Amino acid sequence: MKKHIVSILVLSILFISCKEKAKEEKTETAPKAAIEQVADANYTANTETSVLNWKGFKPTGMHNGTVAIKTGSLKVNEGKLIGGDFVFDMSSITVLDIPAEEDSNGKLKSHLESKDFFDVANNPTATFVITEVTEGEATLVKGDLTIKGITKSIEFPASLTTTETGVKLTGATFKIDRTEFNIQYKSQKFFDNLKDKFINDEFEISFEVNASK
Repeated sequence: MKKHIVSILVLSILFISCKEKAKEEKTETAPKAAIEQVADANYTANTETSVLNWKGFKPTGMHNGTVAIKTGSLKVNEGKLIGGDFVFDMSSITVLDIPAEEDSNGKLKSHLESKDFFDVANNPTATFVITEVTEGEATLVKGDLTIKGITKSIEFPASLTTTETGVKLTGATFKIDRTEFNIQYKSQKFFDNLKDKFINDEFEISFEVNASK
């Protein structure tokens, strides 16, 4: 009887062992999903589907809108972003938080185009040139931003992904101090006794650039 029980145990162990080995072999031979790498090339931005978003703040609320990308390019080498440059059409600035049909929308747009802010008549474009890209837990893009003829170095996190037509560069939200570009209107750095009528010096920017070869 004991021999019979021992035989059953041995057969059970052998069966389980063979089953586990087969499972391991199946796992080892299973094909691994390929990681799609961004193709090396010089990409041209699609100005119809690419956009820069802005958001400004004040104690009584905020405003947000967009600025169109006039021209742009991205350079990819060994699957990584290594350069690029953009020209923004400042006359295309829009206000999204106020209905387009309201007079206040047009008034704010005109004010943003005036000398109080971007002085579009004398500075119809702004530019950004990538100078360095650092890869790590997050991709950091560093470059020179020029607004109203003043150039400052800025840095922000971004991601580069493949699309059906090329690549997409997405810039996470980051902040810029407008006073560094001589936009002083209602800034507490330059004007006293504004009370709650001041406008925050920092405004937010994010963007999405779709580009193809």
